[in-house]
Amino acid sequence: MGTASVLNALIEEIPGAELVRGDGETIIQQVEHDSRRVADGFLFVAVPGFTVDGHDFLIEALNAGAAAVVVERGRRGMWRHLPGTQAIVAVPDTRIALAQAAAALHRHPSRELTVIGITGTDGKTTTAYILTAILEVAGARVGRLGTVDAYVSGANFDSRSHRMTTPEAPEVQRLLRAMVDEGCGYAIVEATSHGLALNRLDMVEFDISVLTNLTGDHLDFHESFEAYREAKGKLFSALDRTSERPGGPIRAAVANADDPSASFLLGLTECQAVRYGLDNPNVDVTARDIELHPDGSSFLLALGGAEVGTEIRMPALFNVANALAAAGAAAAVGIEPEVIGRGIAACQGVPGRMERIDMGQPFNVVVDYAHTGDSVRKVLAVLRELADRKLIIVAGAAGERDPGRRFGVGRAVAEGADFAVFTNEDPRGEDPAMIVREIGRHAEEAGLVSDRDFIEVEDRREAIAAALGRAEEGDSVVICGKGHERSIELGGASIPWDDREVTREELAKLGYNGD
Repeated sequence: MGTASVLNALIEEIPGAELVRGDGETIIQQVEHDSRRVADGFLFVAVPGFTVDGHDFLIEALNAGAAAVVVERGRRGMWRHLPGTQAIVAVPDTRIALAQAAAALHRHPSRELTVIGITGTDGKTTTAYILTAILEVAGARVGRLGTVDAYVSGANFDSRSHRMTTPEAPEVQRLLRAMVDEGCGYAIVEATSHGLALNRLDMVEFDISVLTNLTGDHLDFHESFEAYREAKGKLFSALDRTSERPGGPIRAAVANADDPSASFLLGLTECQAVRYGLDNPNVDVTARDIELHPDGSSFLLALGGAEVGTEIRMPALFNVANALAAAGAAAAVGIEPEVIGRGIAACQGVPGRMERIDMGQPFNVVVDYAHTGDSVRKVLAVLRELADRKLIIVAGAAGERDPGRRFGVGRAVAEGADFAVFTNEDPRGEDPAMIVREIGRHAEEAGLVSDRDFIEVEDRREAIAAALGRAEEGDSVVICGKGHERSIELGGASIPWDDREVTREELAKLGYNGD
């Protein structure tokens, strides 16, 4: 892609940066914050993390071929005696500098795209997929960076095995440059609270921001709902810093008027506000005459003074709301209502989101990504409408994440399921049995009885098999927590895993082979 740059050119774009040793004419091939990935010609940025400090790995980076390093001025004791002659650049904050250097190296690709950022607790990925379909029906070439994949119209080009929170800034900028090089006019970026709070998206110039909803989550990281909301708010305040481009799109903030945080977030920007919703009459985009079906919904899309009939191929009212979010963003960039309606109908769905598994079994099986109390509650409410008989769920909670999720999942299951199998999801460094037992304890506190209403099965495959083995004709089984993911994080290792494939394998063992 020809991303090499002279070090001095990068320094010029990092406020407060100072070359304290070495040659400013050094050629930089890549920006990297992980010393294990450093190679010849790289600029290593020493970022202090939550468990390790990049400054502790400066010598390893230099030995691996780093042409220069970026360090924090306040950590002088960790770098002033570095051996060698490679360039050293001191900055006030290396995390911020990481984003600045990466954007400069890749020549600020977001300035060559119309960038639409989507944030919220739930619905980001679904909204991104629907919006992709709308823009493609309108004839645009689209790039998408999100939880499920990195995508350019027609193909996944950087798919990953596990849950993609917003990647670090060098990867964000590399992927945006790849989208430009592939001829994209639009980039859709899922903006997580972590990515926003940790400056990973600082140098992305957003034209449109979208809020799906905001409920309590990631409080292990943000510590309070207010801090979580403020992190999300960075996407909206960023609109006012986007460079003016002749003939560029009108900048706009799109928000779910049914959500209590909408007014707060819209108040963070001076850009045009686009409000959508199902329950609020004072909106720019809404749905009328909604008909909910087991495999989707049909409705009249009302926006811009027009009403257009359309449908989505995903069940539940919350997916109608996600379609409205996508419609609001599309309208903000000038797509006509009729095209928006056709685009919504063209969306084929989202991998691992209410994905049906059909091997010829006489009961319904669905795999879904739901991994918080609120999302599990929503999935169960949808499936309750469709279930002829019992509703059985496989659910867990991730280790080293907000412990409140275990309470939320246990309570949601107690409210909405007939029987549950609690199991591991991504234990990481925690004891899987302890996590499973904690979820069970919360379920018991909500009135469930062990062995009668739920069982605890630490091994996820055995848990899925147990749920499927209990299902009878007309029942519904939902396997929550992993969705599209293709690995389990356990004890520092990433183990290959796919709920959908495992479910098919276990159904085959029960004698169902798709016939």
